Amino acid sequence: MESFSLILAIVVITALAFDFTNGFHDTANAMATTISTGALKPKVAVAMSAALNLVGAFLSVEVANTISKGLVDEAGIRPEVIFAALVGAILWNLLTWLVGLPSSSSHALMGGLIGATVASAGFGAVHGGVLVTKVMIPAVAAPVVAGVAALAATRLSYTIGAKSDGKAAEKGHRAGQIASAGLVSLAHGTNDAQKTMGIITLALIAGGAIAPGSNPPTWVILSAGLAIALGTYIGGWRIIRTMGTGLTDLQPQQGFAAQTSSAAAILASSHLGFSLSTTHVVSGSVMGAGLGRKGGVVRWSTAGRMAIAWVLTLPAAALVGAGAEAVTGLGDWGTALVAVFLVASSAAIWKISRRQVVDHTNVTAAPAASEEPAGVVTQAIAAVAPPPSAPAPVLEFPAQATQPPAHALNVPAQAVGSPAPALAAPIGAAPAAALLAEDLAATIPAPASAPRTDPASSATPASAAVPPSAAV
Repeated sequence: MESFSLILAIVVITALAFDFTNGFHDTANAMATTISTGALKPKVAVAMSAALNLVGAFLSVEVANTISKGLVDEAGIRPEVIFAALVGAILWNLLTWLVGLPSSSSHALMGGLIGATVASAGFGAVHGGVLVTKVMIPAVAAPVVAGVAALAATRLSYTIGAKSDGKAAEKGHRAGQIASAGLVSLAHGTNDAQKTMGIITLALIAGGAIAPGSNPPTWVILSAGLAIALGTYIGGWRIIRTMGTGLTDLQPQQGFAAQTSSAAAILASSHLGFSLSTTHVVSGSVMGAGLGRKGGVVRWSTAGRMAIAWVLTLPAAALVGAGAEAVTGLGDWGTALVAVFLVASSAAIWKISRRQVVDHTNVTAAPAASEEPAGVVTQAIAAVAPPPSAPAPVLEFPAQATQPPAHALNVPAQAVGSPAPALAAPIGAAPAAALLAEDLAATIPAPASAPRTDPASSATPASAAVPPSAAV
């Protein structure tokens, strides 16, 4: 019994650790656009988001019940299985945070749970119908629906505000963006905090601490809400930077549309009990808002990396969870080995992250991914840009001349190697005068008011038109 109580305590602590990583991993979902548009200061934004996440944790338990009662068979679950599932979810969260990719903490948790359950009790212990209807279908539909809604809302916002005062409209959109960001934070608490509640409740049922089919106890709700709020306040600055400036460039109108669309989708899914990924919803909304503004550009290479991470999240966490379950099945020493591996891996990831620190002081700086070519819009602007000012004219000499005339350089003939007698004679011949006048006309334009005279056809003697002193 002592060993069982110890493993149950380890599971609860590990679940709260996952909830903490979920908080700082998903802070970007609520506050990235608000920070990137300047509607709120970074530290103020994460503090507000943390408080509203805590409040949201108490609003509903539908998602918690989906995980604790519907996804897997409770009869085939041991506390060690829950522990292995959490190991897979935590490591995937930390790895994607390290590289700044907004992946789904929800799918990481479910992937770890599915992998550990299959390794322990076989595929029959996973309820495939619940997985498809309440996890897989929402995962595909959520970003598309939220993106279309954000695109329409962005265009409507610009259309309505086209005739309004620019500064007043921008101020109003910033205020609306703050309100909608708070709503997303509240919705995040109702959805993501409940996933940890469901996991802890499932562990308590597996350990016999509470009866099967029970709702999460009050202390579970409170501890899960506090853990996700603390993680949110710490701030996942790397992912905030990717979501706020690496995916697209947002104006207040777009930020307001994206946040409002996200909040509506998340709250609706929480009411229906769908274990929706808030990361998928907000990412889709941000891309839709980016496309909704005329001339807006979405950095599709960044979006592509995010999509790859989304596809890999569930199977990668499942593999880690299955491997961890295989080791914990060896006994207490196997569980201890997995715990040591988790702590060591987490410490190594944190140490690597210190090589390039991202925090509230540099979170609005564009990441390297945003330095890619901006695409068709930027190229079109460059194509119609005015050319640079023309350089000064360059004097070209006749092809037959091996060196420029001495008078063009305004130096004595001896300085350029020409024989002195060749230019010693008075410049009275018409060919010499014509060449001199032509060179002077190329370097010294005539006044606009005076008509130009062809020296070769002029009746005036060349010696009178150009004084001999001009030769030197």
